[in-house]
Amino acid sequence: MKESFRNPDAILDIGDRPKLLPWFGLSLQHLFTMFGATVLVPRLVGIDPGIALVSSGIGTIVYLFITKGKIPAYLGSSFAFIAAMQMLMKGEGQGYPAIAQGAITTGLVYLVVSLIVKKIGSAWLDKVLPAIVVGPVVMVIGLGLAANAANSAMFNAAGEYDFRYVFVALATLALTIFFNMWFKGFLGLIPILLGIVSGYIIALITGIVDTSIIAQASWFSMPQFQIPFVQYTPSLQIGAIVTMAPIAFVTMTEHIGHLMVLNKLTKRNFFEDPGLSKTLAGDGAAQIVAGLLGGPPTTSYGENIGVLAITRVHSVFVIAGAAVFAVALGFVGKMSALILSIPNPVISGISFVLFGVIAASGLKILIENKIDLDKKKNLLIASVILVVGIGGLVLEVGTFTLSAMALATVLGIFLNLILPETSRSEES
Repeated sequence: MKESFRNPDAILDIGDRPKLLPWFGLSLQHLFTMFGATVLVPRLVGIDPGIALVSSGIGTIVYLFITKGKIPAYLGSSFAFIAAMQMLMKGEGQGYPAIAQGAITTGLVYLVVSLIVKKIGSAWLDKVLPAIVVGPVVMVIGLGLAANAANSAMFNAAGEYDFRYVFVALATLALTIFFNMWFKGFLGLIPILLGIVSGYIIALITGIVDTSIIAQASWFSMPQFQIPFVQYTPSLQIGAIVTMAPIAFVTMTEHIGHLMVLNKLTKRNFFEDPGLSKTLAGDGAAQIVAGLLGGPPTTSYGENIGVLAITRVHSVFVIAGAAVFAVALGFVGKMSALILSIPNPVISGISFVLFGVIAASGLKILIENKIDLDKKKNLLIASVILVVGIGGLVLEVGTFTLSAMALATVLGIFLNLILPETSRSEES
């Protein structure tokens, strides 16, 4: 049953189901957007990318089910666990089983925290995360990967500056902007997909696409699932648990940050309905599914939130369609190879728009809440969050790593709680 509220700014709101042809194109757009990052994580770790695709698709469907189909979020492979997974993959007697147990553990941590939130409520969020913290954090979510996007648009696999890469990235960006501004109807709803396709064609012409992987791929490819009691007999992996469990609290800050962005985009409060306990439970369950299949832990993707912002299509049916496509692609070697062959400059050209839209949403939060940056407290909080988050300051203690975005969020919350409303100079 559809909810009574409808976002007037949305072309397709959360509960709206698109017609079949637009549905296909819109879901494909989300698939292309998340594909590169989702398969990059397992490639860096040494896991079969097919497992990551299938687990991300199933995990997203599980998330949508637990959150009652109220939140249009896509869950893909999490980058926060890469270092820990690489270490576990190389460890003697560890490998897949250790990573799987770590992923299941992080999911259980989410479930435990969701039960605590359900018990005490989420009213504390308004005090812990006011607009002066939320706005800059959302900006960091958008701009935190800006340098990576720019580098991918400039440097080839050998690490050398390549003008062709820059040309393809800027051409992809220009065409995406053109499609977004001047196309209407169905084509106006898929500017990201059109930008990727156009950028790919330009990349083919400039000779930076490796088509050999498409030729070598088979049409049907069974992912190398690592299911406990089927592929291996699980044993307690204390090292994996100790290594990966604390990182769950880091990704929770990303989880909350993405929810804040979605709240603004959809004009809803997901912390209240379906509730933070439900969203955490959905994310945790998705991570457990990934662990049971042998895939990396999952998390919501900012890139897909950017697609929602640009297209104003917020339908959960579109997200579910992308999830189904991801599961199917896990078994279609040719199509996976085709998408895998999309060069970095094309993805970077798209990312310039997607990451920028998210950052602009953070700026909008500050403006709408009339945050006074002449006030020293506000100025200091915003300054620290932006520089720490965008600058990439990482806190490492042993095997525990706090990402720049998470550290920026923690510092922002801390400063907001301890700093007085007015400084002594402002009182005089």
